[in-house]
Amino acid sequence: MTHAHQATLLVELLTEELPPKALARLGDAFAEGIAQRLAARDLIEGELSFERYATPRRLAVVVKNVRSVAPEKRVREKVLPVSVALDANGQPTAPLAKKLAALGFPDFPVAELERATDGKNEAFFLNYSAPGATLAEGLQAVLDEALAISKLPIPKVMTYQRPDGSNIQFVRPVHRLTVLHGAEVVPVSAFGVDAGDTTRGHRFLSEGLVAIPNADAYAQTLLHKGHVVASFADRKETIRTHLLAQANGDQVVMPEALLDEVTALVEWPVVYACRFEDEFLQVPQECLILTMQTNQKYFALTDAAGKLRSRFLIVSNIETKTPGDIVEGNERVVRPRLADAKFFFEHDKKKRLSDRVPLLANVVYHNKLGSQLQRVERLEGLAGSIAQMMGADIALATLGARLAKADLLTDMVGEFPELQGTMGTYYARHDGEPEEVALACSEHYQPRFSGDALPATTTGTVVALADKLETLVGIWGIGLQPTGEKDPFALRRHALGVLRILVEKQLPLDIVALLRAAYAQFAAVPNVADSTDALYAFFMDRLRGLLRERGYAASEIDAVLALNPTRLDDIVARLDAVREFAALAEAASLAAANKRISNILKKSESGAAGGVQPALLVEPAEKALHAQLEQVAPRVQSQLAARQYTGALTALAALREPVDTFFNDVMVNAEDAALRANRLALLGALHQQMNCVADISRLAA
Repeated sequence: MTHAHQATLLVELLTEELPPKALARLGDAFAEGIAQRLAARDLIEGELSFERYATPRRLAVVVKNVRSVAPEKRVREKVLPVSVALDANGQPTAPLAKKLAALGFPDFPVAELERATDGKNEAFFLNYSAPGATLAEGLQAVLDEALAISKLPIPKVMTYQRPDGSNIQFVRPVHRLTVLHGAEVVPVSAFGVDAGDTTRGHRFLSEGLVAIPNADAYAQTLLHKGHVVASFADRKETIRTHLLAQANGDQVVMPEALLDEVTALVEWPVVYACRFEDEFLQVPQECLILTMQTNQKYFALTDAAGKLRSRFLIVSNIETKTPGDIVEGNERVVRPRLADAKFFFEHDKKKRLSDRVPLLANVVYHNKLGSQLQRVERLEGLAGSIAQMMGADIALATLGARLAKADLLTDMVGEFPELQGTMGTYYARHDGEPEEVALACSEHYQPRFSGDALPATTTGTVVALADKLETLVGIWGIGLQPTGEKDPFALRRHALGVLRILVEKQLPLDIVALLRAAYAQFAAVPNVADSTDALYAFFMDRLRGLLRERGYAASEIDAVLALNPTRLDDIVARLDAVREFAALAEAASLAAANKRISNILKKSESGAAGGVQPALLVEPAEKALHAQLEQVAPRVQSQLAARQYTGALTALAALREPVDTFFNDVMVNAEDAALRANRLALLGALHQQMNCVADISRLAA
């Protein structure tokens, strides 16, 4: 019997260079897949604890407290129904003997079997202790499962041939498998490679095989003997630290995605500073930064004000005391790229943006919605309508909309689609267009993502609304609304963009009027359905999510949105008022009363038509309620007119006592039709005041 003990387990796959953009996810999936499957097989003592490692040439995991043998398990297994296991005389049958033999217990005494009810029938059960699997057995099964290509985020599967002629499928060819439990090699295999206790270090800075003395020493051994920083996270932070150290007081432009990609390209990161000619700084710096990042994986430097320097940083996989050749080589490689950017910029400036607009007729927007030029013409009309609603400059808005998409036809945007809008602003300024029009070329895309800035200028805001609303109404109108996870035209993002602009800028615009103005632009386009109602509901769903993210309770949001608001500039003020009202002592009672009034009015055939006739108020309680309502209503309406929503709701608190007394003392559905109608009218008037800011019945428990 194997003596059980626990130790740290190392599993490392040494491969050809792995795809850099997938490395972080591959490393996580590899480590988690192995660790969690070991735990599922009861091969972990105590809490699961593991470290993940991923470099360009290896995936590895180090798992703590791994058992050499899983503990025994008590097994309760159904054998047969008693009616089958015993004959009429109560003697064991041949099927019972056969079943026990198949279970590995041929001579098990029938008297020691457990007899218990299984649903409706009585059955025999066998209780026994099963030995736990050894680590070698369990780990081999784990590797077979965890390394299946369907279980890993492999962007593209590669088929390669082993020396023995067998074909293997994996992300890249596997050269070595290192598996240690403590200091002992675990006899397992993967991809036709048997496990050992050696690996290879850095491709250039390390020579020969690196022996790993034990699993706990994996990372340190690779660091000191192999010139490899095995941890992806550690390597990334090393790069970040070295970049900042080499910046010499400048700002490093280092987006996380670029840091991740560079981390996946090196095992021993070293940062060197390089330069390019100052003449390239005449090109918009966004172009230079993007070409350095996209094509060369370089890190640009800016001064404190964000102005690009002619110095940049590279992350090399080679450490040397004489890096001159490395620096010179990278400077030589980047120069043609920057020259291309300069050429595109200078060539694009020779043609005005306004002259490019007619050529948008040759660019298909959508086969059911026409060309980009037809879309631009719709944007012009819609931007003019929105500007008129806002009291903004209609001429600037329509010109901003006309030029907004023109940079799609420039060489620079053709090379770097990410610069659409940005280049439009540069070219519009060069053409001498008004500054707001130039800024609208880039601002109309905002907000591009959650948390992105909103357009800063009025013209940019108008064109941004027009752009998003035209997309929503057109795409939805031809039946391509989002379904489930699928939203190929980013309609959810466009809707959130419109909502954020309306809410955060507190624009006095009616969202239904905006949708109708957008739909009017499609009059000449066949088969675009009027989806105003559906889109309004879509906006309200998105608005609920947006407001929940801002910390408002579902009941508060329901109370405000139950009134189906079409203007959103005061939505936050209404929510804040509802929140303050809900904290009042009178709130719960008034909310419950409002709910009751709503139900009564819904059930009433005649509703609450007509005004209250004081002469028909006979009960003291209804007279008191009417008198109090006459006092409160003007205060509520004056507060409402001043958009003082908290004051309007707070004024309702005075109605609590007369409302409670009314429902205790007055029969609403009186037999006398005139009395009944008058009481319903009183409740209708009360209901109108109570719901002027929000439907407070939604606050009732």
